[in-house]
Amino acid sequence: MSDMMWRVAKHEGLGNIVMEQVPIPELGPNEALVRVHASLISRGSELWKRYIDPGPIDPGRMGYSTAGVIEKVGSDVTWFAPGDRVSCAAPHAEYAIWDAGAAVSRRLAKLPDDVPLVDGTFQPLVSSSLGWTAAAGIQPQHTVVILGLGLVGNLVMQAATRFMPAQLCGVDVLPNRRGLMEQLRIGTVIDGAARDPVESVLELTDGKGADIVIDCVGGRAGVKSFEQAQDMLVAGGLLQIIGLYHDVPLPLDASKIQGRRLLGGHLPDTDLNAAARATMEALSSGLIRVAPLVTHYFPGNQAKEAFDLLYEHPESAMGVILEWT
Repeated sequence: MSDMMWRVAKHEGLGNIVMEQVPIPELGPNEALVRVHASLISRGSELWKRYIDPGPIDPGRMGYSTAGVIEKVGSDVTWFAPGDRVSCAAPHAEYAIWDAGAAVSRRLAKLPDDVPLVDGTFQPLVSSSLGWTAAAGIQPQHTVVILGLGLVGNLVMQAATRFMPAQLCGVDVLPNRRGLMEQLRIGTVIDGAARDPVESVLELTDGKGADIVIDCVGGRAGVKSFEQAQDMLVAGGLLQIIGLYHDVPLPLDASKIQGRRLLGGHLPDTDLNAAARATMEALSSGLIRVAPLVTHYFPGNQAKEAFDLLYEHPESAMGVILEWT
């Protein structure tokens, strides 16, 4: 094995994604070395908080969704062994280091035999989606609306099905995202480009409105969706904001939010190991299906092309995977 590896970096300048060759980190007694097979680009955070930033970005922040096989473990690591297939919250690179002794340890979870490594890259997003929907308190009598059907919105909508709400609706303006949700045959899909989403939700609920609205629209488009979310929410309902990176203050209308609840991306306190087990069970059982979300594969050394595609063509690109082995 070479003592060097390739990793993705973001240098000064909008979209200036480059490849860097750096030494493979030395393995400490509480660490494991993962040979990365694949990594998933998370469009929201990695485009709107990394790609478009005019300055350089710490390579340690370039990605957090990888999967691979453990090559080595430190002398004090007993939970994992070489050969284990794992998902790891680590940056885009040929190798990842998991540190059990860190104050905030990167998540590492074994993959069941029936969960492909590519599916394992979705572990952080699936785990969060399960947590967000649990925090929303969805009940069988509720009408639940998901605004934005990108990776996060799609996974949130899938995760919400386990609570069997009376009505589950997803809203998006992009045909490819709506088509994917329809392909999964989950809930009602609303074309936000053809008709006002507020009118559509009110019509579906006989004028009552949604009991829970989960807003997963990030970036500037999220400013409008947040306003719409307030207009479609029933008195006593919950608006949960997941989308980020709007760059401007969100228009919170005090008169509209009266008698309603606002929850900002809250994840319930839980044991990370228990959360990992729940995530793997969701992937293994088919409760959460991630394979249909992958639209493109790129070799790791073509990260620049992969990021550019996501930025320039949201109408066709959704789940973009970098392959390292």
